[in-house]
Amino acid sequence: MSLDNVVEDIRDEARARAEEIREQGEHRAEEIIETAETDADELLEARKEDVERQIEQERERALSSAKLEAKQERLEARRDVLEDVRSRVEDELVDLPRERREALTRSLLEDAAPEFEGEESVAVYGRASDEELLEDLLEDYDDFEYAGEYECLGGVVVEGTDSRVRVNNTFDSVLSSVWEDNLKNVSELLFDQ
Repeated sequence: MSLDNVVEDIRDEARARAEEIREQGEHRAEEIIETAETDADELLEARKEDVERQIEQERERALSSAKLEAKQERLEARRDVLEDVRSRVEDELVDLPRERREALTRSLLEDAAPEFEGEESVAVYGRASDEELLEDLLEDYDDFEYAGEYECLGGVVVEGTDSRVRVNNTFDSVLSSVWEDNLKNVSELLFDQ
């Protein structure tokens, strides 16, 4: 064997080894690229799921917030309607015809009177425009006298000068009591719940 043949064999071996190393490198590079692409796909999918989850959470928060805001607006609207109804009732109480006002005021005075039996002096207060009506009604009661005006829709505030007992039988107090006791029913009637 000649030296040229040996050199040629070494070159062939080196080429074969280089080709083998190149193929292994390409194969390893393909594996790395494939793994990287798989990892990238998995990462992309995970990011998409995260983004979709965040979008869903944000949508739920926005929806919840909108529902709460709508509920608050409905409650405010209902409160406004109820306040309007109460205001109309108060207006109607102020504008009662004299006969009806007299009957109601007489009834409220009769309800308060037993609290003051034996008192030497009892002061009765009422709406300024009801002064004449109250003075007429008080003619039926000994030791009861009109003592001045009380800011109210009507009715009476009766006060014993000896016992310091005070009974508030105004239209306002009766309305407040009736309103509180029947607010749920009124609300159901108005809003058909």
